[in-house]
Amino acid sequence: MPRFDFLRHGEPVGGLRYRGDGVDDPLTDEGAAAMWLAVEAGTQDCAWDVVVTSPLQRCRVFAQSYATQAGLPLLIEPRLREIGLGAWEGLSHEEVKHGQAEAYTAYKRDIVRGMPQGAEPVLDFMQRVRAALDELSGTLAGQRVLVVCHAVVMRAALAIALDAPPQALSRIRVDYASFLSLRRAHEVWVVEGLGHRL
Repeated sequence: MPRFDFLRHGEPVGGLRYRGDGVDDPLTDEGAAAMWLAVEAGTQDCAWDVVVTSPLQRCRVFAQSYATQAGLPLLIEPRLREIGLGAWEGLSHEEVKHGQAEAYTAYKRDIVRGMPQGAEPVLDFMQRVRAALDELSGTLAGQRVLVVCHAVVMRAALAIALDAPPQALSRIRVDYASFLSLRRAHEVWVVEGLGHRL
C-alpha cells in the first residue's frame, strides 16, 4: 500500500499570477526555504523512499536538491505538471479579475466550462493526473513517496480520491509548501491529511 505525500511548491518569483504549464518562474528564496522547512518537519515522523516531481522548475529544482541530499531516487513525471491556463498564463490575478471580469466570473462559477481561451480542458487534465497516480501506485507499491507538484494537481488528486466532480477543484485551497497525503488501499485512495505538517 503506497503512501503519497504531495508537497506544493513554495512561492515563485513574480507574485500572485496565473502560472500553468507555460510560465515557470523560479522560487523566491522564501519559497524555497518554506519547502525545506516543510520536508524537515515531515522527516521527523516519516522516511520517504523516493521523490517524484513535476518537470517544471518551481518543483523540479527543489526536488532534485532534496533527493540528492537525502540520497533518494528521483522520478520526473511530466503528467504531474500544472494545468495549462492558455490566455491567462503570466497574468496577475488582479489583471484577470478586473480586465476580464465576465470570463473571471465564469471561471469561478464553473471551472470545467469557464477555463480561459486556449487552456487545457479540465477533464483531460484530470485524466492525465489519474493515469499518473494509477501507474505510480503500481510501480511504487509499498513505498512512501514524496510528490513535489502544484496546487491544481493536488486538488485533482484529492477530487480523484473522494470521487468528487471536477467542479470541486475550484473549491479546494492548497497553500504554498503544504501537504496532501493519500494512501492507496484496496484499489481506492484514502485521504490521510490535507494542508498539514506531516
